[in-house]
Amino acid sequence: MQNKVLHTLIATAAAAFLLAPVGAAAAIPCGTAKLIVPWGPGGGTDVIFRIVADAVNKAGAKPQIQVVNISGQGGNKGAKEAVKAKPDGCTLFAIHQSAITSYFTGRVDFTWDAFEPVALLTRTPTIFGASPATPYNNLTELVAHAKKNPGKVLAGGTLGSTSHFIMLLLEDATGIKLKHISYDGTAQRMTALLAKNIEIGEINLAAAKKYIQTNELKGLGITTEVRNPEAPKVMTAKEQGIDLVYGTDRGIVLPKGASADVVNHYAKLLEGAMNNPAVKDSLTKKGTSSFFVPAGKYRAHFEKTYAHWEKIAKMVGVYKRKD
Repeated sequence: MQNKVLHTLIATAAAAFLLAPVGAAAAIPCGTAKLIVPWGPGGGTDVIFRIVADAVNKAGAKPQIQVVNISGQGGNKGAKEAVKAKPDGCTLFAIHQSAITSYFTGRVDFTWDAFEPVALLTRTPTIFGASPATPYNNLTELVAHAKKNPGKVLAGGTLGSTSHFIMLLLEDATGIKLKHISYDGTAQRMTALLAKNIEIGEINLAAAKKYIQTNELKGLGITTEVRNPEAPKVMTAKEQGIDLVYGTDRGIVLPKGASADVVNHYAKLLEGAMNNPAVKDSLTKKGTSSFFVPAGKYRAHFEKTYAHWEKIAKMVGVYKRKD
């Protein structure tokens, strides 16, 4: 009799599991969760997270995920909203290394560890884009020009964000000095670059392909280990004698205090999305790649990145913390 009862319970539990909607394990008190993307609509980060959110929603996630853009202050306005949100699973935050660089530069008083890591999702290389009016065609020529004209090459970026930090890394790797011009996001920086208001700026691979093919921009170099097949004519920085390998790593975190159940709930949903061939294809077309790292390893990745970048920030003189 006991065996019969046990078998019945097992069968009932199995049936309930099979019939449960995707992502229904955690008790999250909302029908729609807000994913704060702290940059404006249409930028590289916004596009990437909309692809991921759409895939998660189509898989039947509960709660559904709605992308909410809170732009301003180089990503920090949205971060300030996310860090004070309830840790109940109804608010998620789209994050990348600007959470670290903004802390270093003193723009916010918190960094990645003010959140609960859920998963690292993508990696996007940087292409140094230049106006076609510039007298240089690659990084080697840019460095030579900048050394003859210290502090005069106009480099666009968002102060305290990754687009600013990559220019600092270039300065540190080559010994040049640029004149940094701050813009509030990717769209504004691209507009300025295309309008020739600045000379160089970070551009993503998708934009690079489009504008390089139409001769609206030059691709001076890419920060990958080897050339990217999507832009085979753009030389790597390493090919040009510059020791600079870099990628913007985008992931999702929750407010501090979110339970392990809620973290695991979203981690499983995101892993499914990142393994979806259609998602991988869409991301590739946008110049990025699927790079899924679960919560525990994502935390370790943050710790390693923080330690490495802290040394660089101090070395190039942008570390403003008083600790």
